[in-house]
Amino acid sequence: MRHQDRDPFVVSEDVKAVLVPAGIEVKLRVGSVGYVTQSLGGSFTVYVEGNLFRIAGEDAAAIGREPPSKIELPPDATDADVERLAWEQLKTCYDPEIPVNIVDLGLIYSCEVSRQPDGTRSAAVKLTLTAPGCGMGEVLVQDAKDKLLQIPTLVTADVELVFDPPWDREMMSEAARLQTGMM
Repeated sequence: MRHQDRDPFVVSEDVKAVLVPAGIEVKLRVGSVGYVTQSLGGSFTVYVEGNLFRIAGEDAAAIGREPPSKIELPPDATDADVERLAWEQLKTCYDPEIPVNIVDLGLIYSCEVSRQPDGTRSAAVKLTLTAPGCGMGEVLVQDAKDKLLQIPTLVTADVELVFDPPWDREMMSEAARLQTGMM
């Protein structure tokens, strides 16, 4: 059975959630009723009891949804292939309030993948926020790190939150500016 956003759900097991936009971790209890307002990039923004919460994709079953599929990497993948995949993974990270990924929002300043002597890889990312006081900052940092670490051979991901240069809407892709009405 395929669920649509806005279909109601009942929480089937206690599940970790993050209050949006405060960024405070809470538990949604069994029996709580809500609906999905956004399901992008493998995570879910849900509306329960008058509040918005973000639920990680790995916890999708608690709200009757499917978790995201595992990432595969061909055995002959080059460092460039892994870096491209890293950018693709970052495009699966969404601000829970804005239906635009963090790459198109212009929040990723850099993403570099390097090979270690043992053949594993590391990623170094510089991420900013649309506003320095955003309560979701650490949540976005952790989401980016978690998404990167799903890539086979990538064993460390350093996601640094930076504010220089300050973000402005000119950093957004044209598509993101169109989608948010910021042309």
